[in-house]
Amino acid sequence: MFDHVYIIIPAKNEASRIGKVIAKSQELGYRNIIVINDGSLDDTVKVAESYNVKVINHLINLGPGAATQTGIESAIADGAKIIVTIDADHQQFPEDIERLVNQLEDKNVDVVIGSRFMNRENQIPPLRILYNMIANVITFILTGLLVTDSQSGMKAFTADFARKCRLHFNGFEFCVEFIRNIRIFNATYSEVPIRVIYTKETLSKGQNLLTGARMLVKLFKFI
Repeated sequence: MFDHVYIIIPAKNEASRIGKVIAKSQELGYRNIIVINDGSLDDTVKVAESYNVKVINHLINLGPGAATQTGIESAIADGAKIIVTIDADHQQFPEDIERLVNQLEDKNVDVVIGSRFMNRENQIPPLRILYNMIANVITFILTGLLVTDSQSGMKAFTADFARKCRLHFNGFEFCVEFIRNIRIFNATYSEVPIRVIYTKETLSKGQNLLTGARMLVKLFKFI
């Protein structure tokens, strides 16, 4: 049923969490799973390999954008028709993958973004809501597209779209670049609500005001 779907999981130091993501994805019937180990210093590779999934190693940490692009290239080379990205920290739920894939196929769009902020049941920390609102405004200014979750790590998109829009940013800037590519290539897109859970570990990762400022400088220089 899901032979044409490839799951990409960029990972850095996620040994304690990535196993849950892989196991649940396999339980749901997804067999084409690609883990991109982005210079981890823990047992991320060992854990991932124990589930017999494809693991690609970056010898040094290149960043989430670079890891995502590596995964996309591998999935396309392996014959993917649909590519799904999901975070390795179990912040998102593999059970929502099918919702994104169904939306992609039923609505015949190129991209589906999983939105944390369309699900009112999610308990999202206020600072994360603020960061996302700022990021959404910046994304709109730079791309002309207004989305509810511009920084979402959970997306589904066709391989045809992926072939067109190579990601050049190695860091979190790639999230905005990805949405910009939707506009540049006149792609169709939609959003669907997804579930999310925050822990102390996941809150310590991701973006903050400093990384956001650095991201903004890089984006304006590029765009």
